[in-house]
Amino acid sequence: LCCECGQAHPLLDNHLYNFQDEVDDELICHICLQPLLQPMDTPCGHTYCFKCLENFMQEYNFCPMDRKKLSFQQCHKSSLLVRNLLDKLVVLCPFKAECQQTMQRCELEAHLQNRCPGFKKYKSELQRKKNPISKGKEDPPAKGETNTPKDPEVPSGGSSLVAESSGAAVVSLGTAEPGLVNPAFEETEEGESLVQKTSLVAETTTIEIHREDPEEELGMRIVGGKDTPLGNIVVQEVLRDSVIAADGRIAPGDHILEVNGVNISSVTHCQAVSFLRHPGPVLHLMVLQEKGFSSKTAQQDSTSTTREVIHVTLVKRDRSEPLGIKLIRKTDEAGIFILDLLEGGLAAKNGKLSRNDRVLSINGQDLRQGTPEAAAQIIQTTESRVNFVILRQSGVQLGEPVEDGSSSNSSSSSSSSNGGSPVHHRRRPDQNHYRRKSNYQKKTVAIKKEPKESLGITIGGGRDNKNKLPIYVTSVQPIGCLFRDGRIKRGDVLLSINGIDLTHLNYYEAVSALKSNAASHSVTLKALEILPLNSPEPSLDIREQGFSWSPLWITWLGLPSYLHFCQDIVLSKGNLESWGFSIVGGFEESKGNQPFFIKTIVPGTPAFRDRKLKCGDEIVAVNGVPAIGMSNSELIPMLKEQRNKVTLTVVSWPGSLV
Repeated sequence: LCCECGQAHPLLDNHLYNFQDEVDDELICHICLQPLLQPMDTPCGHTYCFKCLENFMQEYNFCPMDRKKLSFQQCHKSSLLVRNLLDKLVVLCPFKAECQQTMQRCELEAHLQNRCPGFKKYKSELQRKKNPISKGKEDPPAKGETNTPKDPEVPSGGSSLVAESSGAAVVSLGTAEPGLVNPAFEETEEGESLVQKTSLVAETTTIEIHREDPEEELGMRIVGGKDTPLGNIVVQEVLRDSVIAADGRIAPGDHILEVNGVNISSVTHCQAVSFLRHPGPVLHLMVLQEKGFSSKTAQQDSTSTTREVIHVTLVKRDRSEPLGIKLIRKTDEAGIFILDLLEGGLAAKNGKLSRNDRVLSINGQDLRQGTPEAAAQIIQTTESRVNFVILRQSGVQLGEPVEDGSSSNSSSSSSSSNGGSPVHHRRRPDQNHYRRKSNYQKKTVAIKKEPKESLGITIGGGRDNKNKLPIYVTSVQPIGCLFRDGRIKRGDVLLSINGIDLTHLNYYEAVSALKSNAASHSVTLKALEILPLNSPEPSLDIREQGFSWSPLWITWLGLPSYLHFCQDIVLSKGNLESWGFSIVGGFEESKGNQPFFIKTIVPGTPAFRDRKLKCGDEIVAVNGVPAIGMSNSELIPMLKEQRNKVTLTVVSWPGSLV
C-alpha cells in the first residue's frame, strides 16, 4: 500500500482517495476523471493532473479536450488558489474497519503516518511477513529453482545500482565511494523490494528538425561539454514558441549525442554551440531521453545464432578500480549489451571488448537473462580478475561505433559497470579539466567625455532577470565614448559607475543609473572581464550573428562567488520515491575542488515535478551545509539522510542559446 494515500496503485500512477462528498466537475481531470492532483494548466485553458497530462503528451501532441496543438513545456502549474481548494477536499481514511476519521486531502499522509490505527496495524503485519523471508534468504536455493531469472539481491546496508543513461558512473548509495551520485532510491525498509524491481529507462531517438528560415535559432538552452564536470551536452530549457517547442519532441534533460551525423558527446561546450548554431533547413539530432523508472519484467529466453564467443579477462589493480564499461538492457532482446567503452578506462586499454557485444557471463555467473545492475554488482564484489564471456554477432567490427546497439527508437536502461566506484574519464594531458577558479580580471575605465555624448552600450541581466544575473554588456555601439576608448567589451560584467554599485540592481534601475551618470564630464566604470576557460572557437562569433546575443553558459562559471545569486529549492517526497536527480563534481585528488552540478532530472520524480531545479544548476549547500570542498563520499550521506524533505541551495546560470 502507498504510504501517502494508504491505497494500492502502481508507483508512477496518481494517488487514490475516497472523497466524502461529490466533487465539483470544475475540479475533475478529464483524463482520469478523478479530482485533480498537482493540477497543470494548458495555454488553451484546460486543467489536468500532472501525471495524466505528462503520460498523455508522451503519445500525442494536442490537448485532450479541444485537440489544439500542445507541448508539455507550454503548460504550467495551476494557481495557488486552485491547488489550495483541491488540498482542502475532505477525504475518508481508507482503513474504514479500524478508523472512521475524515480530514482534508493534504492531511491524509500525516494522519496515516502518525495517528491511524489501521495503517499502524498494516505496517506491523507487513513487518511480521518480512521477517521469515529475510531468514529464508540465508538458505541456498534449490537446484531446480535456478531456471527462473531473478533480480539481484541487495546487500544489507546498501541499495542497488541505478541505471544511468549518461557516460558518467553511478554509485550505490550504500557505499561511500567518490564519483557521480544518483540519489535514486531511499534505503528504507518499505523500499528495499522496490529498489530491486525498478530501473531507469532511457531511449535514443533520431529527430529531424525543419526550419523555414535556415538562419532561425532552434530555441533551446544547453549546458555541459567535455571541459565541464557534466561531460555530455544536456538541454537545460526549451523556449516557448521556438522551432524546438513547435516540434515538441525535445525536452529539458535530454542529452544531445549527434548533430547532423557528427558525434558531440565528447566535444567542448563552445564546439557544441557551434555545431548547433550552424544554419540549415534541416537538422538531424540524435538525443538520449530518460523516460523515468519502470518495473523490470522477466524476459523470455531468445536463442541467438552464435557467431563468435570470446573470453576476455580484465585485471583490476584493486577492488575499487573501475572498468570503464557502459552496459545497457534492451526491451526487444534479452540480455546485457556493451554500449560504450570509456576512453582511458581499463576495458578500452585492453582492447578486446567492443560496442554491441552481448555479455553472456561474468566470473561464471550466467547473465543471459541478467540486468546491468546485476553485472555491476558482480564486478563491484570482484577483488582482481573479471572474466567475461561475450557473444559477438557477425558484421560488427571491433572498435567501430554501433548505432545505440539497436534500432534508433529502442528503449533501454543502462548502468555503468564500475563495481560501485566512479568511472573517471582519464583524458589526455592536453585536454582541459574544469576547475572552479578566478577566471576573470577586474578593470577600471576612467574616461573624459562631452556631457551630451552617450556611453554607447546596451546591457542585459539584472537581479529581476529569471536567473538573477549581474548587469553585463550586450553590445558596444560604434557611436559613443566607450567604443572610442576600446576597453569595455561585449560580455563584460559592470560592477559600478561613478561609485554607484550596479551589482544588486534590476535591469531598469541599472539603465537609469547609467543614463544619469552618462551626463557627467567624466565617467569611471568598474567592470569584470570574463576570461575564456579554453581557447575560444575562432568561428563562434560569426555563428552568433543573427542570434540574440548573451554570454555562453560556460562563461558564467568563471564569475566570483560574490556575484552569484543563490536560491533555496525545497523538494518533498514520499518514503518510496526517489529525489530524481543525479549530480557530478566534487573534490577529487586528481582534479581538486569542483562544484557539484545537476546532470540528470528523471521524469515523474519530485525534482521533475517541482520544475525549479534544472540541469546545469550548481549545488552550493544542502540543508544549509556548504558543499564546497566536499567529495561525493561526504555529500552522499547528506542526501541519503533526508527522508521526506531536502533544501538545496543552488546557483542557476542560463544555458547557451542555440
